Amino acid sequence: RRFTQRVLVIGASDLGSAIGEVMREHPNFGYELVGFLSDEADFSFAGAVISGYPILGPVHKIEKIVDTMKISRIVVASKSRDEHFPAEALLNWKMAGVPVESGVSFYERVSGKIYLQDLRPSYLIFSNGFNIGPLSRAVTRAIDATGAALALLLASPVIALSAIAIKLESPGPVFYRQIRVGQGNKPFRIVKLRSMREDAERHTGPVFANQQDDRVTTVGRFLRKSRLDEVPQLWNVLRGEMSLVGPRPERPEFVETLSDRYPLFRLRSAVKPGVTGWAQIRYGYVNEVNGFLEKLAYDLYYMKYRSVGMDLLVLWQTIKTVVLFRGL
Repeated sequence: RRFTQRVLVIGASDLGSAIGEVMREHPNFGYELVGFLSDEADFSFAGAVISGYPILGPVHKIEKIVDTMKISRIVVASKSRDEHFPAEALLNWKMAGVPVESGVSFYERVSGKIYLQDLRPSYLIFSNGFNIGPLSRAVTRAIDATGAALALLLASPVIALSAIAIKLESPGPVFYRQIRVGQGNKPFRIVKLRSMREDAERHTGPVFANQQDDRVTTVGRFLRKSRLDEVPQLWNVLRGEMSLVGPRPERPEFVETLSDRYPLFRLRSAVKPGVTGWAQIRYGYVNEVNGFLEKLAYDLYYMKYRSVGMDLLVLWQTIKTVVLFRGL
């Protein structure tokens, strides 16, 4: 505990509440959330809480609270910048060595995703990140090509056994090819092991799959939960259409629907889609439009902070999931 930073959040806002939720779910990040200061200068409601943490008082009491409660980091989640905003006090504390951080950046660090509520495009424009140099791109491509070739070689016996099981259970091809949206909104044909009946969308058209989907075969259910149906996508990686790590490639019909609902969804096409990704290991798969907002928050975080090291972390987590059958 001697290395734990005691955090004070300024602003009883939606962002402040989201920070509280993350801190409550992940108490071992090296931060201890002491409480909140209200935006309201005349706040006097004793016993008020946000996400399980107390509101310690109004914002003008910041100096007293920082001193008495031994605060070691101040996070500003306030939407208000009126005459009651303690700009001078915050500057003094910053000059005294107490870190002062925006609520959005703090939320990103402890949650691993972008805070999308009320997000302005200007934040994405002027914030650091969202760039990767030529050297990093070359290293990533080398890792993609080498990793995909090696993984296909090692997985060939598993692919063969899966193919036999698919043919024995249901008629139709072993491999399933489908149009997906790639980098720069360019369509490409993805390759997967077939997990549904051959005529799965004959009467329904394109629809999201769900956990109780009766179109999925018994073998296909195992392949999906173990992620083995994704292995043939390594061929798309070798062709340069995908990367090992990136946002999940979506169907054109879904991209149009999701982009109309969430305009920032179109930004995902700035990078190559991936066989696995930050959103997949942190949030998993979704089967409804509303769930894609949460995945978008993780995808944008990956795009902002992506690096070779982050890709290796995602690959390691994915390998553990597949090898140890943690998806089952």
